[in-house]
Amino acid sequence: MKLLSRIKTRASHLLWDESLAEVHPRRRRLVHGARMLYAVGRDLGEGQLTLRAMSLVYTTLLSLVPLIALSFSVLKGFGVHNQVRPVLLAFLEPLGEKGIQITDQVIGFVNNIKVGVLGALGLGLLIYTVVTLLQKIELAFNFVWRIKRARPLAQRFSQYLSVLMIGPVLIFSAIGVTTAFFGSGTVKSLIAIEPFGSFIELVAQLLPYIFVIVAFTFVYVLMPNTRVRVGSALVGATVAGIAWQTLGWGFAAFVSASTKYTAIYAGFAVVIFSMIWLYLSWLIVLVGASLAFYHQYPAQLTSRRREFKLSNRVKEKLALLVATFIGRNYYTNAPAWSLESLAGRIGVPLMSLETVLDAMRRAGFITETADEPPRFLPARAFEMITVKEMLDAVRIAEEEPRHGAESLPHEAEVEALLTRVDEAVDESLRGRTLRDLATASVQPAASPVAAR
Repeated sequence: MKLLSRIKTRASHLLWDESLAEVHPRRRRLVHGARMLYAVGRDLGEGQLTLRAMSLVYTTLLSLVPLIALSFSVLKGFGVHNQVRPVLLAFLEPLGEKGIQITDQVIGFVNNIKVGVLGALGLGLLIYTVVTLLQKIELAFNFVWRIKRARPLAQRFSQYLSVLMIGPVLIFSAIGVTTAFFGSGTVKSLIAIEPFGSFIELVAQLLPYIFVIVAFTFVYVLMPNTRVRVGSALVGATVAGIAWQTLGWGFAAFVSASTKYTAIYAGFAVVIFSMIWLYLSWLIVLVGASLAFYHQYPAQLTSRRREFKLSNRVKEKLALLVATFIGRNYYTNAPAWSLESLAGRIGVPLMSLETVLDAMRRAGFITETADEPPRFLPARAFEMITVKEMLDAVRIAEEEPRHGAESLPHEAEVEALLTRVDEAVDESLRGRTLRDLATASVQPAASPVAAR
């Protein structure tokens, strides 16, 4: 036990106690990779990723037929609707013969859907079911990316429907072009010539991985309600795509060897296997999203904990720094700060900074622009906001109305003491404003603009 404890202590020291800026680049990459693996394993161990994967299985089962029906309708207009069955069959390939059975049943359900029979209400429910699935996916990705706010309702419908209209066309167009390329006479003649034949065969074997990785990258960039770098999305998609393809082979071997389960559950075994495969698929997708998140925000790997608890002192200092930086750029006509750039400048994780920004936003001190990503500007003149007001807003930001300071028992001595402390802080600050704080070390510009 003592040896195990010493090993854990040593591993913890190597992972978390050393500053990566002070170690050799090769060792830095190793430690960074180990931290990333630890962080993803920690997220899995906490159970939230598995819980959300199970939730997505249920929603997918409800929405699968409407989703394919809408995609089928779009693709039919382009004359490539016959590609739906092969793609669905490829996804369910690990289920073996059961995958063929499920594919035929789903396509049968889709063919039975007739818009004229459904009517306006039925069509509306069909679209709502699909949008609900995409909303569930967005919420799962927002959790991975530590995003607290979902897209507005109108934006959800417009962007989700755009994905449903454009996404299938792009995917099946790529598949059609690839099929036509490999079926051309030129390529067939090159296959007989070495080393071109071996190279083309290698490309053909890698194509399933490439298609999955591109699809995952598309999902990682699009679904979270934040700006995701393509490079980070590609890192997560590459790991998830390889894992998904590899797991598919293993799961296919498991299904083919599970005759005893089929004997026990009979026809219900198809449902069980399909749910397991859906769960594993969503879990891999979420793990890849987690890798993309940590790749984009390495500051999240500076602690072994997923969430950082901020003391009141840290929140107050963060608020003062945020007001200083936002105000300084505003009064000097410098570009406004985004959440990511502000977090990088201060050197804190996004969630920690977002807590303070939310408090300042709700108090009416700052506002967001309509840029992508949003930028932060003063919501009203900083010379009209005192530092004391802002500190008070941060202090009470997370108080519940029923459990605030006023709901606690009143004792005369305690109330008098708190009043004296409040008056002492007010007297110490002497009405100092956020503009005073922001322009203490710079000359204010003559005419600041309201937006960049």
